[in-house]
Amino acid sequence: MSFDQLDAELSARKEQSLYRVRRMLESPQGPEVRVDGKPYLAFCSNDYLGLANHPEVIRALQQGADEYGVGGGASHLVNGHSMAHHALEEALAEFTGRPRALLFSTGYMANIGAVNGLLDKRDAVFQDRINHASLLDAGLLSGARFQRYLHNDAESLAQKLSRSEARRKLVVTDGVFSMDGDIADLPALCTQARAENAWVMVDDAHGFGCLGENGGGCVEHFGLGQNDVQVLVGTLGKAFGTAGAFVAGSEALIETLVQHARTYIYTTSMPPAVAVATMTSLKILQEETWRREKLAALIQQFRSGCEQLGLELMDSPTPIQPIMVGDSAEALRMSAAIEAEGIFISAIRPPTVPQGGARLRVTFTATHTEAQVTRLLDVLEKVSR
Repeated sequence: MSFDQLDAELSARKEQSLYRVRRMLESPQGPEVRVDGKPYLAFCSNDYLGLANHPEVIRALQQGADEYGVGGGASHLVNGHSMAHHALEEALAEFTGRPRALLFSTGYMANIGAVNGLLDKRDAVFQDRINHASLLDAGLLSGARFQRYLHNDAESLAQKLSRSEARRKLVVTDGVFSMDGDIADLPALCTQARAENAWVMVDDAHGFGCLGENGGGCVEHFGLGQNDVQVLVGTLGKAFGTAGAFVAGSEALIETLVQHARTYIYTTSMPPAVAVATMTSLKILQEETWRREKLAALIQQFRSGCEQLGLELMDSPTPIQPIMVGDSAEALRMSAAIEAEGIFISAIRPPTVPQGGARLRVTFTATHTEAQVTRLLDVLEKVSR
């Protein structure tokens, strides 16, 4: 291997309009941000409920730092499991209606830890074809027989499940698919899994806070419970507005992960102050139902406007509203043209999405206004001509 080889691969990536560039955010998350020295109206954050810069959440973080300091100091199993962590785990267990919850430092680590803590080469894992990269990596790393069923297709899943004689069978799906915005058909998937004595694991990173009467995500949205979805994963860096992730489930599940999930055992705990802040964001998420109602209204306004403009949207009832473009170079052109008008939206390209599936990933937060959505639609009309 040589640096020349790496340089050639990077150049080829640029020529294919697939090169990724980091932008410098100089302000807190919010509808109006400052990026690389310029002000923008932003529609590309996963801060769906607008809690990442909420004054009460900030105050809780500061108070948590005063009480517990900054770093976690050690892993949870050594000397890093603080009262703040434990209180948050208990609150998340109650929120999800499950006996226990277990904190992880990131959503990626939660998914890797959950799958690899449960499965080995004697087992089989069945994943939706467009699952998040962390779920796909988890399945591959587990050593279990890895099979992918057609997107949101319970019949495709049933065919693969029926042919497996594995010791354990685990069906794994996103709750809300992060690049398409559609919701997994959990009732149908759970029915097929139950028929084959399989467990279901849902990564509801983009569902918690946004879906369900109480913000409980996809499982609450469909009226399902622990007997339907045995392994429930949620992240705290999106609608919760903080950082980290958790797995919620039975006593046996959580104790198994404490014993076997390497991404839990061998890493320092999240800063306890983040756990304190998350307790406040969880309280706001549950009490301020207007945030979900506001999101629903903004989404409807945007979808109606795009229909009038003839723009192709995906079938999404969630804050993730991708505009299909197809060609990667065209997606970059449109993103740059929109940015020139003072609006910040990301162009999503392969390999994050399939070849020919480049798109503008528009996301909404409860702190956007109707006027800001109208401005976005006006700019889209200008750019798409």
